[in-house]
Amino acid sequence: MSWISVILVGPMGSGKTTIGRALAERLGLDHVDTDGVVEAESGRSVSEIFASEGESGFRDREHEVLSQVLAGRAAVISTGGGVVTREDNRALLKRSDALVVWLDPPIKELVQRLEDGATRPLLRAGDIEQSLFTKIVERNMDYAEVSDLHLDTAGLSVRDVVALIATSPALPI
Repeated sequence: MSWISVILVGPMGSGKTTIGRALAERLGLDHVDTDGVVEAESGRSVSEIFASEGESGFRDREHEVLSQVLAGRAAVISTGGGVVTREDNRALLKRSDALVVWLDPPIKELVQRLEDGATRPLLRAGDIEQSLFTKIVERNMDYAEVSDLHLDTAGLSVRDVVALIATSPALPI
């Protein structure tokens, strides 16, 4: 059997892009970051899109990119943290042949990684820990709905997480 795509979901700061790059290298697949594709196609940063089009405008763009990427060849796909907030995205993820992996670090690790919040439009105002907690509570059921593999990444290195995914019985080779 040939490799299937691996899609990484989870809250902002969970390491989807970093782990995605390393996993793609280990598996010999391309890496696609959906936020990066949105930025490249629009010529603007995620923050700029949020500022000019709002979250719904960004989510529309994100949905189009996710549809395109899932229709392409096998890859490791890093998604934005809010990709699961839209029902049509959850349907795409569930219908795909991809292995959907939910990266789930503890909130304290997320706060450490995102403490300035400068590049995260949904974290700019207020208490970062409370904002993250709220987003996680809102989205955890959606992550659970779409994921085939749930990884509690507490204290794990990128190498550890990559090894867990690459050797998972859920990933056919």
